Formats: sequence, C-alpha cells, structure tokens
Amino acid sequence: MSNYKYDLRGVSATKDEVHKAIKNLDKGLYPKAFCKILPDFAAGDPAYCNLMHADTAGTKTSLAYMYWKETGDLSVWKGIAQDAIVMNLDDMACVGAVSNILLSSTIGRNKNLITGDVVQAVIEGTTELVEKMKSFGVEIHQAGGETADVGDIVRTIDVGYTAFARIKREDLIVNDIKAGDVIVGLASYGQSTYEDSYNGGMGSNGLTSARHDVFDHVYAEKYPDSYDHHTPDEVVFVGTKKLTDTITIDGQEITIGKLVLSPTRTYLPVLAKVIEQGLDIHGIIHNTGGGQAKVSKFIENRHIIKDNLLPIPPLFQMIQEESGTDWKEMYRVFNMGTRLEFYVSEKDAQTIIDISKSFNIDAQIIGRVEEGEGEKVTVKGPYGEYVY
Repeated sequence: MSNYKYDLRGVSATKDEVHKAIKNLDKGLYPKAFCKILPDFAAGDPAYCNLMHADTAGTKTSLAYMYWKETGDLSVWKGIAQDAIVMNLDDMACVGAVSNILLSSTIGRNKNLITGDVVQAVIEGTTELVEKMKSFGVEIHQAGGETADVGDIVRTIDVGYTAFARIKREDLIVNDIKAGDVIVGLASYGQSTYEDSYNGGMGSNGLTSARHDVFDHVYAEKYPDSYDHHTPDEVVFVGTKKLTDTITIDGQEITIGKLVLSPTRTYLPVLAKVIEQGLDIHGIIHNTGGGQAKVSKFIENRHIIKDNLLPIPPLFQMIQEESGTDWKEMYRVFNMGTRLEFYVSEKDAQTIIDISKSFNIDAQIIGRVEEGEGEKVTVKGPYGEYVY
C-alpha cells in the first residue's frame, strides 16, 4: 500500500528514474566517494580537488508554509534555511570538507503568498547558522545568491543552496568500507549542545509522505497551495493530527507541526572534531534519501549488518502509526533516528562515540561489515529483520 501511495503522490524513495537519467554522467575522481569530487579546476593544482554540491529543503517548505499561515510563527523559516544548507554541507563533510566553504542561495517564491518577512527569515536563518558554525571552527562564507518571484512555476516557495569547497586530495575521505569494520551511528534526535530545543530527527527526506500521512484532511481545503492538485484526494492529508496538537518529549511540549519541521541537524561540529583526530576512517554515510539502505550505493561485495540501531524516536513511531507503512519501507524512506554513520576499525569506535556524546548527541556501535556477493544491507529492528 505504501508504494502505491508514493506513486500517487509523485515521489519515490529510490529515485530510480533520476538514477537512470544520470547513469552515464561522469562520477568524478572517486566514484565511491559520498560526493562527486572534481580535479582542481578552480586553481589547477593537482594536489587539490574541488567539490560543488546543490540541494534544497524539498517539500518541507510546503509544511512550513502551512504552519506559518496557521500560527504566524516565522521561526520555522529559519529552520528551512538550515534544512537546505545542511543537506549540502553535511554531505560534503562526509568526504572531509568541514571548513572554508562558499555558500550561495537560490530562492524562488510566489510573491502573492510568500511575504518579504518570510524571505528575510530565511536569510537571517542562513546567517545565524553560519555564525554558529564559526564558533566551532567551521568557516562558511556567504556568496550571495538569487531570489526570484516565480509564481507561475512555484506554488509557495522553494529554498535551495549551492556549496563549493577546495581541499587537499590527501585530506579526502573516500569510501573504502572493509569487511571487519564496525559502524558507529549518530542520533538524529534529541537536543545537542548547539541546538535550542528538542529535535525530532526528521531531516529533509520523506516529507511528502510524512505531511500527508500525519496531518488531517482539513488542511487540503484550508491550504490548497500546499500540494499538487494532480494528486488523488484519497492520499492528500489522510492523517489525524492537527498542526498545533502537542506531544511531550523529554519534558518539552512540542506541537506536532514543529516536531515534523525540526530543522535538519548538522553534524559539522562533530565531524570537524572527529576528522581532527586523524583516525583511519573507511567511510562516512549521511542517511538522507534511501534511509538505512543509503550505504548500498557506496559499497562493492559487502554485506552491511545493522542489528543494534539507536531507538526509534517518537516522530517516526507516530509517522508509522498514522500511515500504516510497513517497517521495511519506513527504514528505506526515513533515517529512523540514526542519520550519520562512520565505518571504522573497532579500536577507533569509542573515540567517535565520546566526541559525539560530548555534543550531547547519542552514538553507539550499530552494526558491522562482512564480505558479501553484491551489495546487501540487513536491518534488524524491534519489529523485524529487513533486507535491501
């Protein structure tokens, strides 16, 4: 049933059509690297390489629009800026780019619906995140961008960023995940030392499914600009929750709307400190599109076994209960509470765990790597065992 709903909503957890379209494109200097790595076209130095990455907050902006209209709370737009930025920077950090990054924005809005104070909140959110990261030694430089009124093609607002970095090739982390490695997983939920409130762990993936499965059909009529009207009514806002319903987690009362809108956590302060240690890191995987099966794109003849994942946080429990999505699909669409993975020798695992916990981000050994034929991921959770 869940695949049927995804198709009707025009989304895909596996993005098969996209991967087919780009299959013949050059994969860069290191095809198994988490980001495409280019020669140093910027300066022509063979000891260096270039990275350029582009991403958006996806359909999370649609939920932010509804919440803002419902409550007048502009702060959610600062979170949207963080979503789009982190989807770039944390991907790039997985190959070792943790500072001296150039950042440019592309914002397209429907001026009839999105006011100037929303755009201002997005810009302020960008500046605030950049300043906060600077306090951890992560230098990000804002390089301007484009803000356009494109109401004919954008329903509400689209927020995207492009990032560029130039780093030494000797500093690169290129995935070479080995049999015998352990997997250290870092939590996507909780409240880190650099966050102002509890983070539900959503990230910026699976939002089309989450918002339609969780929230009440009343919003289809109330906010017709929040969804594609080619989508059959039977899969549009089919949940039971109101945006302002509340849930108490870790002693904090949070609205359901803000829980799902939790800004994508950046792991840059953690990654910068871990990389500083000079550990022998065989791979870093950011569990975005593809969820717990994401790693399968970066291995060859390996069997990834995740049999000790961090607990499923309340957000994903709620999404599953509201949607009825089978657990196997949940682990492929969502990070399920574990969004960053390090593949290392067992002797280095505790160092990473300790650094993560020093930022109040839970971490533990969540699994291991074995030899295999082809690329296989096995996830063992509290509700069953799933093979991808």
